Amino acid sequence: MKAATVAQLKKELQFKSQDEVLQLCLRLARFKKENKELLTYLLFEADNEEGYIETVKEEVDGMFAEINIKSYFYIKKSVRKILRTIKKYIRYSGNKATEVELLLYFCQKLNAFTPSIRKNMALHNLYSRQLDYIRKKIPTLHEDLQHDYGLILQQLNH
Repeated sequence: MKAATVAQLKKELQFKSQDEVLQLCLRLARFKKENKELLTYLLFEADNEEGYIETVKEEVDGMFAEINIKSYFYIKKSVRKILRTIKKYIRYSGNKATEVELLLYFCQKLNAFTPSIRKNMALHNLYSRQLDYIRKKIPTLHEDLQHDYGLILQQLNH
């Protein structure tokens, strides 16, 4: 079965009653954890972006605290998992400022992590790629945010 386009889905949803749309949303939420998480964000978190960012940061702190530091293999796996999780939360938000703030926070945590990521080329490259990505995203933000995030980025480059 080929999936319909977003435009086709939108057109079809316009013909459904409010109750039918509600039932479709609930059924969609049952099938995938990500659908449920996105619906949770849209219903409860979207109004308070600052609170959402803080919640994600707390989860990231917990994930960093649980990293097995016995070998760089486990560290790399855990760091990639953390980055995947952050990217998922960024997709839910869709806000560019939230994206930059969460990625900067990830880089700050990674930079302060012990053992140092500088001793492992894969981790160091991952860190550098994120900094480059942030550097490209900052000019799309409001001027005040550009300045604030630019200062944080400069600190992370040293």
